[in-house]
Amino acid sequence: MDKFSKRTRAVHSGVRRSKYNELSEAIFLTQGFVYDTAEQAEQRFVQLGDDEFIYARYGNPTVAMLEDRMADLEGVEAGFATASGMAAVNGALMSLLKAGDHVVSSRALFGSCLYILEEVLARFGVEVTLVDGRDMDAWKAAIRPDTKVVFFESISNPTLEVIDMKAVIDLAHANDALVVVDNAMATPVYTIAGELGADLIVYSTTKHVDGQGRCLGGMVLGKKELVRGPVEAYLKHTGGAMSPFNAWVMLKSLDTLMLRVNHQAETALKLADALDGHEKLNSVSFPLHPSHPQYEMTKAQYDGVGTVLAIDVKGGKEECFRFLNALNIFTITNNFADSKSLVTHPATTTHQRLPQEQKDTLGITPGLVRVSCGLEDADDLIADVLQALDAI
Repeated sequence: MDKFSKRTRAVHSGVRRSKYNELSEAIFLTQGFVYDTAEQAEQRFVQLGDDEFIYARYGNPTVAMLEDRMADLEGVEAGFATASGMAAVNGALMSLLKAGDHVVSSRALFGSCLYILEEVLARFGVEVTLVDGRDMDAWKAAIRPDTKVVFFESISNPTLEVIDMKAVIDLAHANDALVVVDNAMATPVYTIAGELGADLIVYSTTKHVDGQGRCLGGMVLGKKELVRGPVEAYLKHTGGAMSPFNAWVMLKSLDTLMLRVNHQAETALKLADALDGHEKLNSVSFPLHPSHPQYEMTKAQYDGVGTVLAIDVKGGKEECFRFLNALNIFTITNNFADSKSLVTHPATTTHQRLPQEQKDTLGITPGLVRVSCGLEDADDLIADVLQALDAI
């Protein structure tokens, strides 16, 4: 499918048809597979062929279609689908690391990613250094000859800091470190991580790929030797595989991925523009809006940056809660990248467990709101936010 555009590949890549030659991708809702002979069973446990399966925790035809399609969209060799986005993050990192290894990561991360780095990996003897991902001097000072993995969110959740991916990836590779990129905010539509040489790319396919509030899922993508080597071995033995039903839902969602995400991204930019300079906001953050401090770098690096912006409401938590409770269209929740427009208050939800000092360092203020734009009319969403701000 390489000769076709990403939009066409999002509909057609990776299709496997059964003997019935069905049009829509089939759901192989089975936990196991049978063998014609004992010899065939033995051989499959020795070495699986490209289109052979033995147990759903190891692989499944429906799941394999999603893995192949996502790998094609990312421009990499292989993928392994997981039960959730955090299973993908955990699987990517745990499969590459052992006690005594060193990891360098950007400090601006989703709360659960920070938990894996600061709690899980540290408990197993992995040394973790957190840096300001916007500061190349900080990366240069932290990455050592014995650094095993460099990890970052290409666009951070929820503060929308942007990493200079090429510079960080090149620096890591110059020190023989592997690079793992969490690409959830950038979306599979606007991704460039694979093109720039990231060794593994992880997604929460709950966001954007499903994008309609139905199913959890995740994906680890990258070089075949890593995905079909340590990543697959770790995930298939620890039980992090995706359900075939969820894989089927996400395959069908990829049919409309480009249409949905492009519309949502356009809406996010319109909303950022409408709110820029509002008297009741300390700031508006959307990486492709000229007011963003990393706008020039973002514009040079990306054609698009996703569907989420962040605003900081003046007055703190009380005024911010009044704003949130006054919204009519936006729904208060802790997810993002849905067909419905959503708002989240990170300081009291997704990043609630962080000490106040760490929240202050990351810019997670009492007034910060993560705003995820859905498929509604952009003018309606703008009017809703403006009337809610008027209610403060």
